[in-house]
Amino acid sequence: DLGLVVIDEEHRFGVRQKEQLKSLRSEVDILTLTATPIPRTLSMSLEGIRDFSVIATAPQKRLAIKTFVQRESDSLIREAVLRELKRGGQVYFLHNEVETIENARMRLEQLLPEARIGVAHGQMNERELERVMRDFYAQRTNVLLCTTIIETGIDIPNANTIIMHRADKFGLAQLHQLRGRVGRSHHQAYAYLLTPGEGAMTKNAEKRLEAIKEMEELGSGFYLAMHDLEIRGAGEVLGEHQSGSMTGVGFDLYTQMLDSAVTALKEGREPDLLQPLEATTDINLHAPALLRSDYVPDVHNRLTFYKRLAQVKNKEDLYQIQEEIADRYGKLTQEAKNLILTHRIRVEAKPLGVLKIDAGEDSIIFTFKDKPSFDPGKFFRMLQANRNMRMLGPNRLRLETYSDTAEKRGDNILRILKELK
Repeated sequence: DLGLVVIDEEHRFGVRQKEQLKSLRSEVDILTLTATPIPRTLSMSLEGIRDFSVIATAPQKRLAIKTFVQRESDSLIREAVLRELKRGGQVYFLHNEVETIENARMRLEQLLPEARIGVAHGQMNERELERVMRDFYAQRTNVLLCTTIIETGIDIPNANTIIMHRADKFGLAQLHQLRGRVGRSHHQAYAYLLTPGEGAMTKNAEKRLEAIKEMEELGSGFYLAMHDLEIRGAGEVLGEHQSGSMTGVGFDLYTQMLDSAVTALKEGREPDLLQPLEATTDINLHAPALLRSDYVPDVHNRLTFYKRLAQVKNKEDLYQIQEEIADRYGKLTQEAKNLILTHRIRVEAKPLGVLKIDAGEDSIIFTFKDKPSFDPGKFFRMLQANRNMRMLGPNRLRLETYSDTAEKRGDNILRILKELK
């Protein structure tokens, strides 16, 4: 009788494993917890397929970890370890190759004769590994040479410096999780990400290290995951491929299509895959409706406002943009008022299934789609009550009325739409 699956440390699971968890029962609720959501999960959250919430409040007295990305050198390692040992702390030294970990131990013993070094990796005997970790926790050893076995669940408040050998080989979520092993008390913590030099790293590795270096504030895991999404791509929504066909249609159009499909499914409708994008309502008030270049001089700002207005879905957002334009550029020009009015009509008309509105001085013609979203009975009662209304064919309505300004035409259109609503 499974009802809820909780996945902790979600970034540790692959797509196949998570799909298997889902297939246990189709109606199961899934709660995933992670400091760094993987690109696909984050993408689904941003697209509205999954709900998400962010806990961004750090524990009291917690300090951000200072992060350094530097070329590896013996002097740097010695300086970093001794600084931590002199203040009575402990150090993680990450070397993620079990075959060569003993060589790394010999190197550290030569470099740091004053340190007490313990070694931990996943191929050790269970009892032996437990003994090493107990010694480190009890401060009998002060440097732990280890692999990524410490990535999650390790909480040793006295360990406040981590040094990562070949940090360019780790993923972004991994780097964030490993960095999170230090700084778990009120002491200032340090993370050293050691690299072999610029020429020996891939472009993506350089991007990852740049991102982790920039994002060192507390609660930055979410923003790091956004960088990861940019670097790696989101992959398929349904399926296990890490890259899909998004570039074929462009990101903006892809998210619009996905949004319309998700909205349809949430409302219990079958998404129309042959017409994934609804045509927007065409409105002609026979009056100029634009942001003039002498009113909003910067062409980039004008295009940004046009795009934002075209994407508005309710009156509140529309009025917010109107206030922003007035606040930045002064009192709205008549053309700008007409532009806002056009979008106000579009917001009201589109949900009713109105395809086109043509408003001239002596008449206004409404064109509806084949299956409009209003009550037909209400429509015919309105038609009978108004002598100046008549049908032009099966899906066109003509309202004969004299209106010499765009405002008057807009008022007449909004009145009709309100009655239909």
